[in-house]
Amino acid sequence: MSTAAVVFGGPSPEHDISILTGLQACRTLLDTGREVHAIYWAKSGAWFSVDPALEAADFADGVPRRANPLRLIAEPGAGFMLKKKPLDVSPVVMCCHGAPGEDGTIQGVLDLAGIRYTGPGAAGSALGMDKLAFGAVVAQAGLPSVPRRLLEPGMQWDVPAPFIVKPRYGGSSIGIEVVDGLDTAHALAESSVHLKDGAVIEPFLEGSRDYNIAVRTYPELQLSAIEAPARGDAIYSYEQKYLSGGGLEGSAREIPAVLPEHTEKLIRDAARTVAGLVGVRSVARVDFLVRGDDVWVNEINTIPGSLAAYLWVDPPVGRRELIADVVAEAEKQPIRRFTTAGSDGTALRSAGAIAAKLG
Repeated sequence: MSTAAVVFGGPSPEHDISILTGLQACRTLLDTGREVHAIYWAKSGAWFSVDPALEAADFADGVPRRANPLRLIAEPGAGFMLKKKPLDVSPVVMCCHGAPGEDGTIQGVLDLAGIRYTGPGAAGSALGMDKLAFGAVVAQAGLPSVPRRLLEPGMQWDVPAPFIVKPRYGGSSIGIEVVDGLDTAHALAESSVHLKDGAVIEPFLEGSRDYNIAVRTYPELQLSAIEAPARGDAIYSYEQKYLSGGGLEGSAREIPAVLPEHTEKLIRDAARTVAGLVGVRSVARVDFLVRGDDVWVNEINTIPGSLAAYLWVDPPVGRRELIADVVAEAEKQPIRRFTTAGSDGTALRSAGAIAAKLG
């Protein structure tokens, strides 16, 4: 049985939740008898090899004791280096939530290093993280998408308030606010640290309810039960998702959710389509809003908290099976190869002097 690595943490607002997901994956892999490299991505951006059997509290004050510094080098044959020696870390189980661990940044680095990893590739990861682009792709495919616009200075919109303002590139509910008008939305965009890289605005769909479903792609495309998270406020907040009821898997929810048959079919059919649009790999979670007979695709989470293990009650898929299948799929993935075909030097030999091209 080959060695696997689990990468978690990262310079993200979702750093702490990523640690919890990563430690769960480490412990599950250890229980299967597999050797595990636990790779911690600190808030500073530095990398460390840590004991995979650590507890969450060991990270509460930062880098845990007896952590060994690593370097990540984006070259074939390099990758994660411990004292100038590459670690055997293929495949990598990606457990980072939010940018830059979920938005294609680290996925591109691993591609350059020739390392297999779980989750979608760089392009699919970037699409899943970009709420504006994701919504546009979903709408172009003919699916009902939450109407969403880029929040720009001076914009006008003939949609009645209230609105929801979100980070364009956020991975969770952090930074999301309900506002009473465009003026408030603009003020929020200028003041919130979570919106500095861009914000989107959408109508607050009064009376709608959140519904989530997980998708896994190995050994075949399969959908989980649909859940309805308990939402007492206007939005399903970060605190409700991750900090209530013990965190991650302890939040109140209805699963399987009680839905009319036609609504459940709409959600399931849309989830399959979204998985193809984004290039989902391993396990993802697709989020919907439902009001009466209306169903809207809201977002996709390509690296969900706990890898969405808690959603697999129907069909029943145990955590060990889920993680083992994620790793097995990654092991079968071809390493991404880049080609220089067509770059044979002809254009360079016939180019002449650069100075002549600047005149």
